[in-house]
Amino acid sequence: MTKTSTCIYHLLVLSWYTFLNYYISQEGKDEVKSKILANGARWKYMTLLNLLKNRTAGFDIYQPGSFRQLLQTIFYGVTCLDDVLKRTKGRKDIKFLTAFRDLLFTTLAFPVSTFVFLAFWVLFLYNRDLIYPKVLDTVIPVWLNHAMHTFIFPITLAEVVLRPHSYPSKKTGLTLLAAASIAYISRILWLYFETATWVYPVFAKLSPVGLAAFFSLSYVFITSIYLLGEKLNHWKWGDMRQPRKKRK
Repeated sequence: MTKTSTCIYHLLVLSWYTFLNYYISQEGKDEVKSKILANGARWKYMTLLNLLKNRTAGFDIYQPGSFRQLLQTIFYGVTCLDDVLKRTKGRKDIKFLTAFRDLLFTTLAFPVSTFVFLAFWVLFLYNRDLIYPKVLDTVIPVWLNHAMHTFIFPITLAEVVLRPHSYPSKKTGLTLLAAASIAYISRILWLYFETATWVYPVFAKLSPVGLAAFFSLSYVFITSIYLLGEKLNHWKWGDMRQPRKKRK
């Protein structure tokens, strides 16, 4: 049975991400900020960065969007439901929900959150204009930047420590991760062809070959994070994979 403390933790994290999604949705209603919004769809960036146009200043700035926050909210929503049902109905009645929870965490939530944390802060510390121009400090509160790019890592790492997660086979896990990566890269390219603007400044500085190399290295990086997550889970909890049925 899931510990009460773990259930409370999951509920608090779900409340946190729900609040962030609500706060982000309200940002666009600000009359001053809404005047600099361009291409206003808010659900297009993995790191919650939406493209804004500051026409008077003549450069692009960014504002939180919601894809990764939505992913985390869905995951912790499923996790909380799993916690409640386990405490009321027992483990055997919710195998599908538990399997879905683990699949979300192992193939998306952990790799994406860790990748965002590492990639953002490496680029930020190297040259923040490549990922998060200083002008954003006048639009986005500092606490929100850390909520998007800093706190995600300890929250996700805590999930590894608090409970075991059953990893799919490497073929299944890496295939799903590759599909998600291709879908996201396709979205980035589509937005560029539609708006003639890159969602992150770093892309504007790369040649087509450089972009291909960047995306390829990013996939290698996020794949390494996926494999690291599997190792951490095995180190903490042992082998959680379902044993294969022997053929008769």
